Amino acid sequence: MPLATDAAGWDPGQYLRFADARLRPAVDLLARVPLSAPGLVVDLGCGPGTVTGLLRARFLGATLIGVDSSVAMLERARAAVPGARFVAGDFATWQAEAAPDLIFSNAALHWTGGHDRLFPALLGRLAPGGVLAVQMPAMHDAPLRALQLAVAAEAPFAAYLRNVPDTARAILPPDAYWNLLEGRCAALEMWETVYWHALRGTRPVVEWAEGSSLRPFLAVLPEALREPFREAYDHALAPHYPRRADGSVLLPFRRWFAVARV
Repeated sequence: MPLATDAAGWDPGQYLRFADARLRPAVDLLARVPLSAPGLVVDLGCGPGTVTGLLRARFLGATLIGVDSSVAMLERARAAVPGARFVAGDFATWQAEAAPDLIFSNAALHWTGGHDRLFPALLGRLAPGGVLAVQMPAMHDAPLRALQLAVAAEAPFAAYLRNVPDTARAILPPDAYWNLLEGRCAALEMWETVYWHALRGTRPVVEWAEGSSLRPFLAVLPEALREPFREAYDHALAPHYPRRADGSVLLPFRRWFAVARV
């Protein structure tokens, strides 16, 4: 997550309510990293340290640095992976003192813009033979994300939310990332995967979104309007994510992946 205050409400507990589902893409991305013994590994946008723990288990001898903007997330990460170093930083500009052998970023880079500059810059920070491994949600056209903006434009919410930036930005088309990366690296692999999550709860899709993309809206609204906003968003979501006979709700979630080696 880019450097900012915690005003947008990063809540590690809420984020980790669906920890297994959120972790699966990181497991899949890590399986494709073509390194055996990197010296320095950076977890860019480390959040509560769940992925950092995976990196520690895979690369036992590596120096491991986690970077995030959220104080609450960093506190959770330090407790979860005591052998790693965790620092507050803006991943658009933060650089390690030495060139990393691996920059690993799971579900983080979509929180900042300027990818036409950021991705080449990340490649340029790597040591020779180093790897950039990235996973980002590709959900901006899905009801999950689009309906947040639609509800935010309705009364009485619009009076408070009309100036709230859509901080979880739309990512570029896949071929744009290919064009950015392919000429700057020795090997490149890209793919997309749709994960089908069977969620449970009173308002499971709303609860999922509260851990990430819904935060900026709720943070700005007065407390008296937060529950009405959740209810309006849940009502808008219902036709797109109907409850099944077993009580679950299926959430299809598309994610984009890239592994680039310099």
